[in-house]
Amino acid sequence: MVLNTLLILILLAIALARLKWSRCSRTLLALAVILLLAVGCGPLPTWLLTRLQSDYVARAPIAWGRRNAIVLLGASTVQVADSAQVEASLFAYGRISEAAALYRVCRQSGNACKVEVSGGDARGTGESEAAAYAGNLQRLGVDGADLLLESRSVNTWQNAQFSGPLLKSWGADRVWLVSSGFHLRRSMLYFKHFGIQATPVRADYVSGVLSWWPLSYNFAMADLALHEYAGIARYRWYNAMGWNVRATKPGSL
Repeated sequence: MVLNTLLILILLAIALARLKWSRCSRTLLALAVILLLAVGCGPLPTWLLTRLQSDYVARAPIAWGRRNAIVLLGASTVQVADSAQVEASLFAYGRISEAAALYRVCRQSGNACKVEVSGGDARGTGESEAAAYAGNLQRLGVDGADLLLESRSVNTWQNAQFSGPLLKSWGADRVWLVSSGFHLRRSMLYFKHFGIQATPVRADYVSGVLSWWPLSYNFAMADLALHEYAGIARYRWYNAMGWNVRATKPGSL
């Protein structure tokens, strides 16, 4: 996303220079350099990610209900080269580990606990994220009988949309939403839209790296943050235009 913007600015600057619009061309080149340094050297992605994750730095206190549902949001899968084996992606393991740890604490409280894994086959590997993560969760001590698999969703909006009926049918009276820190703000917005009052649980925290030299890592982090902001802006725009499905009454689950 950011690299595409840089490329467009540079191409426009070249085109304007050929048209003898030197002042406009220099302005665009200056903007491209500023963007390159602000993103690549870390200050912009650090600022964007800090704002996204600020509400989730401290862990929320846990107050278990009688029937607790821990919702684990998927973070994609990968297919192992030259095989049919499908595994959780690198970015998913923090979420899986946090959900399993939360489940163990819940079981120790003596209350009913389920882990709902939400994620379909968005990558077209032939296996849903929910199914791929289930094995990891069981190896970490989650009872297979306590797993609820939601394997239709291919994005965060559908995670929320399809989780609602599943949680309601089980009768959850407490919902814990586990995802990466940068992803929680948008996820909470979507889940609230579908009437799911959830407590956010941060599985990981990411940030940019301040550097004297532009780093590709910082461009990846900037794109990560911008994707979240774009999703939040799109949600609000669709709501304003009446394009989103009707919101479910808050607290109905």
